[in-house]
Amino acid sequence: MFTLRQLRFLVALADHLNFSQAAEVCFVTQPTLSSGIKELEAILGVQLFERTKRSVMLTTVGAEIAERARRLLLDAGEITVTAEAHRNPFQGDLRLGAIPTVGPYLIPHALPEIRRAMPEIKLFLREEMTEALIAGLTAGRLDAIVIALPFETGNLQIAPLFEDGYQLASPPDWPAPMGTGRRALEQAKGHLMLLEKGHCLQRHALAAYPGQLSKELDDFAATSLNTLIAMVSEGLGITLLPDLAVAAGVAGESGVRLTPLPDACPRQVVLAWRSGSAREAVFAKLAGILRSYKQMN
Repeated sequence: MFTLRQLRFLVALADHLNFSQAAEVCFVTQPTLSSGIKELEAILGVQLFERTKRSVMLTTVGAEIAERARRLLLDAGEITVTAEAHRNPFQGDLRLGAIPTVGPYLIPHALPEIRRAMPEIKLFLREEMTEALIAGLTAGRLDAIVIALPFETGNLQIAPLFEDGYQLASPPDWPAPMGTGRRALEQAKGHLMLLEKGHCLQRHALAAYPGQLSKELDDFAATSLNTLIAMVSEGLGITLLPDLAVAAGVAGESGVRLTPLPDACPRQVVLAWRSGSAREAVFAKLAGILRSYKQMN
């Protein structure tokens, strides 16, 4: 019968397709990992990898077994987590993921309250795109994630945090929009610049005024809110900034003019975790802290 150790070797090699890197991840020598893979192939009676002197490639059956191995290892890890959670769910590491347009404007500011409420929790924050966060949560690399909806989340457990609206950012030397909301946006004749594809904020910003913004979208796409603000301050166009980021001071001293858009459709910021997690009480409390922080700020 195969062992969990051999399955870890399999998953590591499937991820890296490099014996040296996989061995490093598993904290073993390369010969040890290679031997473990060969033993697993002998036990299963199938070839998991195609090897040459220059490359390593998963076979079709190897890819399928590697995916099942990931789920087995996740379930095995949950056994330990479940036992630890029953002893003290509010103790240990908590690996929290967050999208870049929420994480840096929320988590660091709420951290003092998180530490006060859960002093024995050690929080590690990881910023990634939504798809990568959901994949990391599903694979067990992350414990919980802060994302914005709408987005397909499968069977994840969801705790609503708050709605995040938008403000119009326009160059400082352009005419000031008259009024707020849709009227102000209609008066802003510049090119609309948003984040590049992969950032859910692009889709959410376009949905702020359904059917109105897609026709105005410029070819330019930025990799961060800071880049967008810099481009706006140079007079290259306009953009929509989330209220959360504006409140946190993302515009800084750029000089861009900010106009409220109270009638825009907001994005829904939520905390998500795996259904049935043994640390559900921790995540529920974390959601409450983040929700309360936003209401007070």
